[in-house]
Parts: sequence; C-alpha cells; structure tokens
Amino acid sequence: MTEYAQAMRPEDLTRLFVERSNAGDAAGVAALYEEDAVLAYPPGGRTVGRAAIRALWENVLANRPHFEPEEPLPTLISGDIALTSTPPRDGAGARAQVVRRQSDGSWLRVLDQPEFVTPSA
Repeated sequence: MTEYAQAMRPEDLTRLFVERSNAGDAAGVAALYEEDAVLAYPPGGRTVGRAAIRALWENVLANRPHFEPEEPLPTLISGDIALTSTPPRDGAGARAQVVRRQSDGSWLRVLDQPEFVTPSA
C-alpha cells in the first residue's frame, strides 16, 4: 500500500486533492476520505465508501482533467469536526466538505459536496 502525505490541517485536503487528481492518482484521492465517506457525485446521486470513491475517480481521472488550486474560504472548526469550502468559479454557491480529525491528528473527508464544473484544459 502506498504511503501518502496526510492532511494535518483541514485546508490541506483541498491542496492534496488537486495534487493527486492532477497526477491521475485515484487511490491517492480516495485516501483523503474516511472508509464510509459520502460523496455527492455524480450530480443528483451519491457515492458511498472509499472503495466506491476510488472507482469513481478512476473513471473521472482516465480523461486526464486538470484542476487548479483555489483559495479556500475560512474553515469552521468545532472540536474534531470541520467544514471546509472553496468558492466556485461562477461565484454561485460553494463546494463544501465536512472533515473529521483522526486519532493520529490528521484530517479526512466524511461528507463531500463538490460543485463539478468542467476542469480547465
């Protein structure tokens, strides 16, 4: 199993997502989620569990999309739970993730509500 850098702050998850997605690393993207995480994708649906999230990202990343880093909105933290978000390109709404601190101090996504727009080429 590959050893991945961990998100030691909630905001690290977005950066790691961009890096791993752009590298075509579906397993690395899936490693950013808890085992039973829920991803609100495809639109109108949901993908449940790290294995299913990995399979979904294998399909998405097969097309070699390119993601640009985005400046996160302020993170809200309450104990071991945090809400992270980034503004969408069109300025309407936001992408949002609920993340949880793990026993080793790292953070993983529990709920992910992406706003999927066509990534830049």
